Amino acid sequence: MGGKELPRTEGLTQPGSETTPDVFEVSGAIKWFDPSKGFGFVVPDEEQLSEVFLHVDCLRSAGLQTAHEGARVVCEATETSKGLKAVRICSVDDSTAILPSQLPHRTHVDVTPDSEWETALVEWFNRMRGFGFLSRGPGTPDIFVHMETLRRCGFTELRPGQTVLVRYGKGADGLMAAELKPGHASGQPSH
Repeated sequence: MGGKELPRTEGLTQPGSETTPDVFEVSGAIKWFDPSKGFGFVVPDEEQLSEVFLHVDCLRSAGLQTAHEGARVVCEATETSKGLKAVRICSVDDSTAILPSQLPHRTHVDVTPDSEWETALVEWFNRMRGFGFLSRGPGTPDIFVHMETLRRCGFTELRPGQTVLVRYGKGADGLMAAELKPGHASGQPSH
C-alpha cells in the first residue's frame, strides 16, 4: 500500500502571514508518540519524504488524545522551516498498532550489549529531552540511556536514585544502555 502525494491544495494561513503554505496528504505509520511530551512522528510511505512532526493539538482537533505506535495514519501536512508538520488528521487505523514491549530497538545508534547484567543507579533522567545517565559507581564511566530503550524494556520513566539492572555496549560517544530491568530495592549499586 504505497502512499502517493496528492495534488497540492491551498489551505491553512499562519497568523500574521501573507502566504498560504501548501498542504498535501501523507499516508504512513506512527513511529512514536509520547503523550507526556505532546508530540511524536509519522514515517511516510513515500521514502523521499522526511518524517512528519505530529503535535497533540493536531490529534485533539480530530477528537483523539494519543497516537499508538505502529498505527496507520493519513494526514494533511505542510512544509515548515523545521520540516514536515501534520496539520490535520484524516484517518487513523489502530489495527496495526504495536504495544511498547513489542517495539523493536530503534535508538539513533544500534547498540549490542557486550556486558553482563549490572546494577546501576539513575543519576538523572529527563523525559522531555528523552534521555539520561546511569552510574555503576565512583570511577566508572556513565551509561547513556535513551527513552526508546525505556519504552522497549517496559519502563515509563526513571527517577534519580532509582536502581536498575542494565546491559550496555559501546555507542559513538561512550557507553549506552541496550537493555534494562527493574533493580534491587537498595539504592547502592553492587558489582
